[in-house]
Amino acid sequence: MEKDRRRSLGKAAIGGSFDLIDQDGKRMTSEDLLGKWVLLYFGFSHCPDICPEEMEKLVKVTDMVEKDPDLPPLLPLFITVDPERDTPAVVKAYLKEFSPKIIGLTGTQEQVHAATKAYRVYFSAGPKDGDNDYIVDHTIIMYLINPEGEFVDYFGQLKTAEQVLTGYTISVAKYNALKNNSWFKL
Repeated sequence: MEKDRRRSLGKAAIGGSFDLIDQDGKRMTSEDLLGKWVLLYFGFSHCPDICPEEMEKLVKVTDMVEKDPDLPPLLPLFITVDPERDTPAVVKAYLKEFSPKIIGLTGTQEQVHAATKAYRVYFSAGPKDGDNDYIVDHTIIMYLINPEGEFVDYFGQLKTAEQVLTGYTISVAKYNALKNNSWFKL
């Protein structure tokens, strides 16, 4: 019944598997996240303004979810779009500025490209300056992934932490209703 419902409603072709390295140098795949609700953000550690704001929002949403006993835990996940500079050690130091709860992922150019392609994330490194520094232009979206590893919602830069929490709460209720085979339990 659930498969028929999904087939008739359609589903965005966003998301997919990835195989990356976490901030401790350990391999992590998308399969390692199955069974968990995940809020995923793509960014880079040298970002001067937008990424830090979005990372703070990511942490705020996670903290608000933890305070609500009716909501399942939410795992904050960061994937770099700048693997040239964002080694596991750099990602680890960057995440330390925000929260120890965040899992950070990096990898080879090919691995990161595969993850960004799966989520339809645009990114492009700008020109290098005299110090070999550069900015990476990229999509500014948080992706909500359900325990089955499926993309269910996204939240743009203009969404507040409270709006992201509301979206998460609604997605959890819909997911639970589907699992219980009833739309009327929302």
